[in-house]
Amino acid sequence: MAKRLYVDSSAYLCVLLGESGHGAIEAEISGAELYSSVLLVLETTRNLIRLSREGVLTSAELQDALARLQTDLNGFQLRDLTLDLCTGRTMPVVSTPRSLDLAHLRTALWFHGKRPLTRFLTTDEPQRRAAGELGLPI
Repeated sequence: MAKRLYVDSSAYLCVLLGESGHGAIEAEISGAELYSSVLLVLETTRNLIRLSREGVLTSAELQDALARLQTDLNGFQLRDLTLDLCTGRTMPVVSTPRSLDLAHLRTALWFHGKRPLTRFLTTDEPQRRAAGELGLPI
């Protein structure tokens, strides 16, 4: 049975940009069922453009990364950010996540409730702690 992984934007960007730790994430997502929020697209695109404007990515690297994002999206099941996710009261017990992080967490919980996830993937430590507080597998 394939692993069911929720991939947040930080984990996806780590792989896309070849950041430290990308190899382990790539190995884990290989052959897995991948889930995320449509926020992954928004946050990834925004960060790629920011990196290009800051001179970290060349124009060609930006275009390559945006093209790969479009291709990679075929491997994801994405959930829209809907009113029910926004009006829910689910909140980690201790931490208070940023708004978009909370949207990722609630989306992961929605997928997890449909059929349990194997793991919530993030490179953001506060996000990982919040996921654990909510009972998501980390």
